[in-house]
Amino acid sequence: MGLQRWVVAVESAWDRRRLRRAASRTPAHFRIEPYIGHGGPAGVVVRGRVLDNPLAGEAVEDESVRAAVRRTVRHFLTDELPGVPLRVTVGDASVDAVTDGEGYFLVRVPASPSSLSSPWTSGVVALAGDYRGVTSAQGQVEVRVPAGAARFGVVSDVDDTILQTGVQRVLRMVVQTFAGSALTRTPFPGAAELYRDLAAGVNPVFYVSSSPWNLHSFLLAFLRHRDFPIGPVLLRDLLGTAAGREQKHDRIREILDLHPDLRFVLIGDSGEHDPQIYADIGREHPDRVLAVYIREVRLDPGDGRVEKVTDAWDSDVPFVLAADSDAVRRHAAGLGLL
Repeated sequence: MGLQRWVVAVESAWDRRRLRRAASRTPAHFRIEPYIGHGGPAGVVVRGRVLDNPLAGEAVEDESVRAAVRRTVRHFLTDELPGVPLRVTVGDASVDAVTDGEGYFLVRVPASPSSLSSPWTSGVVALAGDYRGVTSAQGQVEVRVPAGAARFGVVSDVDDTILQTGVQRVLRMVVQTFAGSALTRTPFPGAAELYRDLAAGVNPVFYVSSSPWNLHSFLLAFLRHRDFPIGPVLLRDLLGTAAGREQKHDRIREILDLHPDLRFVLIGDSGEHDPQIYADIGREHPDRVLAVYIREVRLDPGDGRVEKVTDAWDSDVPFVLAADSDAVRRHAAGLGLL
């Protein structure tokens, strides 16, 4: 049995024991946590999770490393609630849902375009019945709705694309993840300015990452603190069930599907799988991709992994390996994207 399968098995056994012990008690901190949704002519997608945990505190200036670690650990030590009946309402439509074994829900709401306001539409995720003694609760969901004036959309990775993470240095990445905060983590120079100029106040930006959903609030706070354009942050559950563990390809395909009138700029990095993923998307949708930008972050730039993808690239769409944000800016300006 591989390490990940072993971890999943251990977690599943722990969850079964926890749920047996908790089945008879009313959740003390019942909380519906919707993530930022997005929608357009093809409907609206809303995700979220239901937990029995109080909200973690926000980062403050000059806090201790211990406080930062304690807050991050609280994001991961979740008491998720399965089988919770929900009703998700956005615009003129409502859809019922039930949380899965890890407390996640994912629904597609068939709201008519005329009932959605741009750039944001507010919706509600509400408890739709009694759950272990809880009879009333709700959370507000914000849905990104691109305006008709949008020229294109941006799909961007997060770790080592806008946020300096060091994914290839595992120990360093773990230390930074747990000991840092939204106020102390560092973006790449020029990245926020580049993204604001690409967004131009109207073009939507979607952040798609393989980071766990536990970091959603942290990443959203980081984007706000560093003045990046706010948009859906689509993550995944590394060990859990289907609703939270979608592959990156599928999350990008969802974006293209929900926004059929938009073409897209894809931005990632060379550290892991972005070059191949974006190449796959470009081949599947040759008329929907304006450009692919890959930030060079490899420890060994001569390993040939990116070059293997670019050498096989048979499209007229630019596929650019960029040293920094300025290199992306110069090329994007030449294409008229800025």
